[in-house]
Amino acid sequence: MEELRNEYPRPQFMRKEWKNLNGKWDFRFGHENWQEIIVPFVFQSRLSGIGTNRMCDRVTYRKTCRLPEEWKGKEILLHFGAVDYECKVFVNGRYQGKHEGGNVGFSMNITEALTWEGEEIVAEVFDPCKDETIPRGKQYWLQEPDSIWYTRTTGIWQTVWMEPVNSDRIQCLKYTPDIDNGTVRIDYSHTGNKSDCTLELDISMDEEEVARVSVSHPEMAGNITVDVFHNQIFRTSTHHGGWCWSPDNPKLFKVKAVLRRGKETADEVESYFGMRKIHTDQGMVYLNNRPFYQKLILDQGYWKDSLMTARCDEDFKKDILLAKEMGFNGCRKHQKTEDPRFLYWADRLGYIVWEEIGACVQFSNEAVRRTIDEWMEVVERDYNHPCIVTWVPLNESWGVPFISVDRRQQEFSQTLYHLLKSFDSTRLVVGNDGWEMTETDLCAIHNYDHGEKNDEKAHAKFRESLSCREELLYTYTAGRKIFVDGWKDRGQPVLLTEFGGISFAEQDDKAWGYTCIRDGAELEKEYERILDAICASDSIAGFCYTQLADVEQETNGLLTCDRVPKIRTEIIRKINDRVNKKRIRI
Repeated sequence: MEELRNEYPRPQFMRKEWKNLNGKWDFRFGHENWQEIIVPFVFQSRLSGIGTNRMCDRVTYRKTCRLPEEWKGKEILLHFGAVDYECKVFVNGRYQGKHEGGNVGFSMNITEALTWEGEEIVAEVFDPCKDETIPRGKQYWLQEPDSIWYTRTTGIWQTVWMEPVNSDRIQCLKYTPDIDNGTVRIDYSHTGNKSDCTLELDISMDEEEVARVSVSHPEMAGNITVDVFHNQIFRTSTHHGGWCWSPDNPKLFKVKAVLRRGKETADEVESYFGMRKIHTDQGMVYLNNRPFYQKLILDQGYWKDSLMTARCDEDFKKDILLAKEMGFNGCRKHQKTEDPRFLYWADRLGYIVWEEIGACVQFSNEAVRRTIDEWMEVVERDYNHPCIVTWVPLNESWGVPFISVDRRQQEFSQTLYHLLKSFDSTRLVVGNDGWEMTETDLCAIHNYDHGEKNDEKAHAKFRESLSCREELLYTYTAGRKIFVDGWKDRGQPVLLTEFGGISFAEQDDKAWGYTCIRDGAELEKEYERILDAICASDSIAGFCYTQLADVEQETNGLLTCDRVPKIRTEIIRKINDRVNKKRIRI
């Protein structure tokens, strides 16, 4: 069954041997009777086999499995792709540890707890439905979804799996490309004693060997710099036929990493990286040293029958291909840290990604700690994906509702900006997407004030608000200033990162949107009218339209929740292709 999500869950760091634990598990609410659930789909989803939207803070999972006999003598790692929110794990009744945070996964070495006669795995999950200091994003803290808030996700929502490893093994490979010098820095770490140990790295492109590096007696953690452009006639990134990654040319370098102990192979990992640079200069965004106009689509990452978990790997691929068909070159994954399989397809297919985590609702010391802890896990997990060009730690002052006047909340915004820049200097960081920004690499503005279809006064005002940099920066949107007092425009690129949100759903009284129409022919006209206002501006360096697909009652999508286009994709592409690409005035 494809619903079991059988694809390898960690495409950036692949080993050959692994066991997928998705499928039937025992499940119970609180201390109620056990029933069956299909992992990795949460109980709120239809594909879980339960499909109830009840409020419950504590659930438990249980599964018994047998491990292959040939794994004996190895260390066994148990991986949870993501569990929302706090998870305690027991194997054969022995406590193995816990993890807090629903955005990314965790692993544990369970070797000492194994019987090799049939292993019982129990996961106890605590996800307080109404706790507003949890980074929950669009998951509603009330029972029924409403307006922009969606059904909650409780428990396991990404793949659970095991793998056998040796005590001597590669732990980490981290790639930092430098296209200006044609090199990549590879940071590595491994376990075991470095004596009599060798780390070998084979790097190739399109089956052609690019470099082969061998490090004898490597330190437990170290780095090497490899020249990967040395065989190219055109070393610079400005050559379209080169080896730099972009949406039009998604070139990836394949890496085979082998750790040897003497003549024996202790570990072997397959990985990849892309040579990609993102930076800003004089009001423009540059990709690989060339001006790059970002045409993004807001992507909530929800599916009708499975909520935050894609039904199958093809769902990720389909969303990207449909967006590219419509003329978008990337997405802003909104209030969700997406499954690594989505990022893998974005890398493969050439699709820019802005990445977020879900926001807290309220500001508190606990919310600050939880947000920072999860962001560090996100950056560590996703650093190697070339598709990610921007981190978005805050959105529309969610979780910092008084940032305009509260110095603590302003300090938090600055802290997130500088923290992310200190961990990752290769990407852009948006301080507070929408308005009330402090430190930021991009001036990211939200504006839904384009009016209903016959509101000519609102149409003219919206067009004027985008007309030049001064109007963009000094027009209040949602009654908020673009910059918090004490911070000001430093010439950053200005992008319109939320707008549109046109709801179209025939005969649906519960349908919600920022503006609503009931005539399908009008959707094309409204989209064209709003995009024309962007075309007319010589100060907008990119945009992000709301949104890719309908989610529950929010029917703002260019696609239905089943991913059926509401307008032919070639029509949207034709409109998008008209958008201004000339030099931006600052």
